[in-house]
Amino acid sequence: MSAAATRRLTTAQALVRFLAAQYTERDGVRHRLIAGTWGIFGHGNVAGLGQALVEYREAMPYHQGRNEQAMVHAAVGHARHLNRLSAQAVTTSIGPGATNLVTGAALATINRLPVLLLPGDYFASHAADPLLQQLEHPVEADVSVNDALRPVSRYFDRITRPEALLTSALNAVRVLSDPAETGAVTLALPQDVQAQAYDWPEEFFADRVWRVRRPAPDPVELAEAVRAIRAAARPLIIAGGGVHHSEAEPALQALVDATGIPVTSTQAGKGALRHDHPADLGGIGHTGTAVSDALARTADLVIGVGTRYSDFTTASGTLFQHPGVRFLNLNITAFDAHKLAADTLVCDARSGLAALTDALAGHRVDAAYETEYRTGRARWEEAVEEAFRADDDSAVPTQTQVLGALDTVVGDEDVVINAAGSLPGDLHKLWRARSPRQYHLEYGYSCMGYEIPAALGVQQAAPDTPVWALVGDGTYLMNPTEIVTAVQENLPVKLVLVQNHGYASIGGLSESVGAERFGTDYRHRVADGSFTGAPLPVDLAANAASLGMDVLRAKTVRELREALSTARAATRPTCVYVETAPPGTALPAEAWWDVPVAEVSAREAATQARAAYERAVADRRRHL
Repeated sequence: MSAAATRRLTTAQALVRFLAAQYTERDGVRHRLIAGTWGIFGHGNVAGLGQALVEYREAMPYHQGRNEQAMVHAAVGHARHLNRLSAQAVTTSIGPGATNLVTGAALATINRLPVLLLPGDYFASHAADPLLQQLEHPVEADVSVNDALRPVSRYFDRITRPEALLTSALNAVRVLSDPAETGAVTLALPQDVQAQAYDWPEEFFADRVWRVRRPAPDPVELAEAVRAIRAAARPLIIAGGGVHHSEAEPALQALVDATGIPVTSTQAGKGALRHDHPADLGGIGHTGTAVSDALARTADLVIGVGTRYSDFTTASGTLFQHPGVRFLNLNITAFDAHKLAADTLVCDARSGLAALTDALAGHRVDAAYETEYRTGRARWEEAVEEAFRADDDSAVPTQTQVLGALDTVVGDEDVVINAAGSLPGDLHKLWRARSPRQYHLEYGYSCMGYEIPAALGVQQAAPDTPVWALVGDGTYLMNPTEIVTAVQENLPVKLVLVQNHGYASIGGLSESVGAERFGTDYRHRVADGSFTGAPLPVDLAANAASLGMDVLRAKTVRELREALSTARAATRPTCVYVETAPPGTALPAEAWWDVPVAEVSAREAATQARAAYERAVADRRRHL
């Protein structure tokens, strides 16, 4: 009997070859699981993974990043746009490169999005001990800075021997491709092990297909769900990101068309129905629309589909006020399905929605209820038009008028990306999502600095699609460096850079909780120590140009529309820079959000804010 065929490679070479042969498949459509690898090289990975990526550069595309956190954001943007069926890997050196991954890993895991992290690590042999950038723990010699990635990873392992990769690589890919378990996956790679050779079995490198399941609902749970919906007089659907991940938008529309149940959406779920569908009521919660939040307060059955119910969605437990309100949660993850003491339907979103539609044949909500929410929807559309309207084309635009100008320029296929600041609130209330993939808001972690690198990942996933990163001055200053990568790879992302000279969102919150906008303006410090002087002489447009972008400056509404049209047609990375006029946001919050206020203070602003807080928190309910 002949020995099994083997191939002698280093651990790093074997890992790259293995990853290049992994695929996902759903509904008969196959996708490459690891579509490419982002990397910044240092002594902890250059001789291992760096050499392997050169060795197999035809099998594994490589993308050069400028900031480790940003590389993770780019990979997450890529995975989200492709409905989690394809992902990217990120490699860094040991030390600060590795710890810079933590924020991105948290973002990926919180949002249930796959990314593979490959940080370098100490010498497994301890031959060089301690080495440069190694964390020394006096009583745990196997601890490294990479252990900071454990709580923010869905799977973690340190590969201290080459053969350990055989099982760990399979486990890593299993988690990445599992819709109920996915998130950040970390394989910490000691730098000596990366370079060690081993005789790998040939079958390790064979093409492997990971089928992404669509589990059907349990018959008993389905029957109970149908009874609950038939008994409800005022049911309301909350569409979360799971609708998009499952590609369940047509199934949701079929259910809504058949039953007349209205749909609201979280930040991750917006676009589950097209904005002009008569049952689409827009965002829900603290940043939701007036019609959505009004119906939420009187709903007797809340049907969550693919949502994890953050405090923004529930208005910190104050939104759902019907005395007998109950919850029905359709989610592929049991952990999320059980929230709010809900009846559960643990299954794939598309499978579950289709089963509900079939089982509810002939059932429809009362005509008066449909008339009520359609009337409220029409009133909200008027509010949107008013917020977008610019009566004077020669005036400096407000932030909502910036969104109105963009609304006139984008097509159905365009993607609009945002994550933090005051823009998410305006977008959730006002944006008219024309397609399932258009509205790309990262609000699970609401991470400043996400937008620009995520736009790169989306542009790689959809090369012929116009991709817009909407960025305020605060978030731009956090992480602009991937502009250089966009220029290097000729990714024609469009950056809308909104300058309002400070943290507009947190400034407004600061004022409402008695902190008096302290530390939220970008201004000169004055004699009393506050930052209330003239705006700083900082030119962010010049900065973007210095990093290689084409920059269009727009001072008026008319110039803004022209610049946006030019940017959309551009074939190079292009920035539209606009300074906005107050107010920072045109429409107030329709629901509360719990930010605890100082219980005692000598300052009147804080005392008044505490009184308002106590009035609001009195409406909180524990849904049991």
